[in-house]
Amino acid sequence: MEIIETVEAAHAFAASNRQRRVLVPTMGALHHGHLELVRVARKAAGPDGHVSVSIFVNPLQFEPGADYDRYPRTAPADEDACHEAGVDLLFRPSPTEMYADDRSVVVEENALSAKLCGNSRPGHFRGVCTVVTKLFHLLAPHAAVFGEKDFQQLAIIRRLVRDLNIPVEIIGVRTVREADGLAASSRNQYLSSEEREQAAVLRSALLEAADLARNGEASATRIVAAVRERIGSASLARIDYVELVDADTLQAQQQATRNSLVAVAVFFGKTRLIDNICLQ
Repeated sequence: MEIIETVEAAHAFAASNRQRRVLVPTMGALHHGHLELVRVARKAAGPDGHVSVSIFVNPLQFEPGADYDRYPRTAPADEDACHEAGVDLLFRPSPTEMYADDRSVVVEENALSAKLCGNSRPGHFRGVCTVVTKLFHLLAPHAAVFGEKDFQQLAIIRRLVRDLNIPVEIIGVRTVREADGLAASSRNQYLSSEEREQAAVLRSALLEAADLARNGEASATRIVAAVRERIGSASLARIDYVELVDADTLQAQQQATRNSLVAVAVFFGKTRLIDNICLQ
């Protein structure tokens, strides 16, 4: 596995490598959810293709007061995990390598990012779009793999490549879960034992929403209310949002359809967790 840490080395890699290249962008603190993305990337690359993982804790996507400074950084373990997973290239730049001190250009999406997590985390998706655009320019992948747990992020990146004509195929991967249903996340390690136990309520609440829709309930108000009530049964849960939206546009819906998505963001202590389910 090759490890590079500079923009110059990334450009050189993209210029010299003629294989099918698939990128898995991450912020590190890799877990089995990330490794599933790598597995899908390897399949998408094909037997002669090339899989890259980027690890970069992007300061632009952390709003003031967020957890940038305490975000887990586990470089040696991440390197070992990538090596064992058969990653071909690990791109691990520093913030000073990625951003000039006097940077003045960002990439911003203004429709899909105006709701859900965009309301709670102003500027977050501006940072995501900016760094993803830079990674695509630097490493020039043919495809990139993202998890569906961050459903809004995935939708925005698909819009990004469409609207800016970036020739990168975006591959979404189903959410990887722990045994009790909690979505795998680097932030799960912030949870106390009691918070971690109660966090499983997110999945059970979403499954209740899906059951209601499957049994004929179409009212967004009633479905959202049921999800909020179930989450509220966990004493440590503090709801940021529960919304029923169209899975393509992320616009709020009054009636559930086969293309509806229920998305939630909930705090357990200082840790904010997100999850979603499609009502098919």
